[in-house]
Amino acid sequence: MPRLFGQVHVVSDVIDECAAGGAIPVPRLRTLAWVVEVVPTPAANPMMLLELDRGEKHTLDMALKAKADKVVIDEKLGRALAEYLGLSVTGTLGILLKAKQAGWIPSFREAVTGMQAQGIRYHPALIEKLAASIGE
Repeated sequence: MPRLFGQVHVVSDVIDECAAGGAIPVPRLRTLAWVVEVVPTPAANPMMLLELDRGEKHTLDMALKAKADKVVIDEKLGRALAEYLGLSVTGTLGILLKAKQAGWIPSFREAVTGMQAQGIRYHPALIEKLAASIGE
């Protein structure tokens, strides 16, 4: 991610969610030099963001306030709302595509398969479409 974006601003709620752990191992984000922790301020549009979890809610709100270049979000409702709010959105698969195109990973499909083995789900048709777009 630092190769693609330089510094990555992450709201403290997301850092805390990742630190709490889960089925998928995540590095300690506070230890990564390229991660900039953002402490959220009160939401500017609390009603619009009501259906999202805290991390997504604060991510979108702070992205709007900071006029962020791009928001990385995978959850369908969060992506739709981000786009509605005029934010440029990418997700994990988009990052993997860019990494493959730049030659930083050997295979998009292998990376996706590894993520699926960790319990992350993607629609098979989406994976096929994206893999085909880069000749895999």
